[in-house]
Amino acid sequence: MGVRNVQASTRPAYDVTARTLHWLTVLLIAMQFVIGWTMPDIHKGTQPVGLIAWHLGVGSTLLAVMVVRVMWRLTHKPTPDDLPPVLSIVSRVTHFLLYAALLVVPLLGWINASSRGWTVRLLGVVPYPSLSTPGSTFGHAMGDVHGILAWVLFALIGLHVGAALFHRLVLKDHVLQRMLPRAAPSGKGPADRDY
Repeated sequence: MGVRNVQASTRPAYDVTARTLHWLTVLLIAMQFVIGWTMPDIHKGTQPVGLIAWHLGVGSTLLAVMVVRVMWRLTHKPTPDDLPPVLSIVSRVTHFLLYAALLVVPLLGWINASSRGWTVRLLGVVPYPSLSTPGSTFGHAMGDVHGILAWVLFALIGLHVGAALFHRLVLKDHVLQRMLPRAAPSGKGPADRDY
């Protein structure tokens, strides 16, 4: 059974706010994974300096962006897709899991930081409240869960990127172009212009 060619050239691009929040999230996630992979291991007595401080700052910013992004998504519905029912369900489930992971992973990092007595600050300036007491066993355990779920998030991002390429290369629709920074309001990108 072949995959039907889904044409979405008449679908409008996502609005500017949705696209901006999407690409800001991409940038922050890329920074977080690079910092997370290169920063030193955290042990008892480790201080939140250098790359660890950057990890906290970028993570707190990512969490704030995701809260805004969820609120925007709840109040501004995207154009309905033209996908077959099975692909539509897979898309919705994947997006839900991706949003959930993008909220939960930094939240668990914040809980862990609080258990270490560290202050988490938005953009390294505005302090967030403490979510666990210093020395909290629960807070330390959430640090381990944070690390595991970061890999789950990485896998979900891989699935999301793979789906975008599937849309472009197999379905040959315009879902990917609708999220590009310079997407035209009609949903037509540079490759879709009529000549």
